[in-house]
Amino acid sequence: MSEDGPGSQPHPVLVAEDVWRVFETGPERLTVLRGVNLAVRTGELVAILGPSGTGKSTLLHILGALDRPTQGRVLLDSLDVFGYSEYRLPDLRNRKVGFVFQFHHLLTEFTVLENTAMPLLVANESRREALRRAEAVLADVGFTSRLGHRPGELSGGERAKVALARALVNRPAVVLADEPTGNLDSASAAALMDLFARLREERKMTALVVTHNRAVAERATRRLVLVDGVLQDEEV
Repeated sequence: MSEDGPGSQPHPVLVAEDVWRVFETGPERLTVLRGVNLAVRTGELVAILGPSGTGKSTLLHILGALDRPTQGRVLLDSLDVFGYSEYRLPDLRNRKVGFVFQFHHLLTEFTVLENTAMPLLVANESRREALRRAEAVLADVGFTSRLGHRPGELSGGERAKVALARALVNRPAVVLADEPTGNLDSASAAALMDLFARLREERKMTALVVTHNRAVAERATRRLVLVDGVLQDEEV
C-alpha cells in the first residue's frame, strides 16, 4: 500500500464509518453497535478489547462482510464493501479478508495442505499452484511437516497455525481474528501472538484481533475498547 507522502502514515486498509447494528425480534430491539468509527493502517496489529457479549464479534463480522450493518459504511482497500451485491460479495471477501476463528473451522476431511489452499481453490486457482502457495505460507508460519495430516491429528496450537496460514494464503488486505487464542493453553496462545507479531514485522501483515484477553491485547501496536457499542482508544 503506497504512502500519501514523505512522513505521512500509510493509507487506511480498513475503515468503518458510523457503523450501527440493531437486532429486532418482534417488538424487541437490541442496539449492539452505536456509530462505530475505525481506521486500520497497513502493518498495524490492532486489538479490540471487551468482555463477552459487548458486540466485538458482531463488529468483526461486519468488517469482514459476513454481516451487514443496519447503518454505516465499511471500506476495504478503498472499496465500498456493502456497495457490492450479495452475488459479488463472497469473491471480494475471499480475496481481501483472511479470517481466523477461535475454533479454527478447519475442514476435517482435508489435509493441512488442502485446508490451507482452500481459499485459492475456491477462487478457481489451479490445484498445483494452490498447493504450492499453501506450502510456502505454511513454511512462513513455521509449519513444515505433517502437511498430509488431517486437523483431528493436530494439537490446538498446530490447528491455530494452519488457520492463520489459510487466512494468509490469498495475500489478503487484512486478517480478522476472533478470539484466536480463546481455545488454546497459555503457552500456545503466547506462541500464536509471537507469530502475529513476527508476520507483522516481516510481511507487513495488517491484522485486527478481537479478544477479552489482556495478555493477547498487550502484543498489539494499538488497543481499542468496545464500550456500550462505541469504540474508544486505549493508550499502548
